[in-house]
Amino acid sequence: MIESIFFYTFTSLMVAAALGVILTRQPIYAVLSLVVTLCAMAALFVLLGAFFVAAIQILVYAGAIMVLFLFVVMLLDLSPEVLSRTRQNALWAAGGTLGLLFLAKLWQALRTLPTAPMDPGSTIQYGTTRKIGELLFSTYALPFELASVLILVGIIGAVVLAKQTLD
Repeated sequence: MIESIFFYTFTSLMVAAALGVILTRQPIYAVLSLVVTLCAMAALFVLLGAFFVAAIQILVYAGAIMVLFLFVVMLLDLSPEVLSRTRQNALWAAGGTLGLLFLAKLWQALRTLPTAPMDPGSTIQYGTTRKIGELLFSTYALPFELASVLILVGIIGAVVLAKQTLD
């Protein structure tokens, strides 16, 4: 009973904060709403018993990555007055297209979910620190490194754009 109350509370908070990310006009408030979303997601991981994943969610995403996002947003000074109307329309079109692609992939993934419940006597462990480490350094090593390079390129691009606007 109490788990259900916490689940619905954190889920409602996460959905409201995610709507705040999308609907706010100020980029700083969008980043702060995203921090609330990530913290609520970490709380849901705690309810699932995945304490390591919750701690990583807070430390890596809500901490380090969001500080990076906040730094880039403040560096670029993306206030709504700065963006031209044409550029805003292009961003809305790109966002809508990506949103539709995301929904199509989500629908495809939901249709292919297995319907049979997992065997409770299964020896496969999901979400343990050992299993995450094994997967991260074997199967997902290349995507992990590519993500770090992508973040580095984003930082360099933000610095270059900010330097051009200051000159």
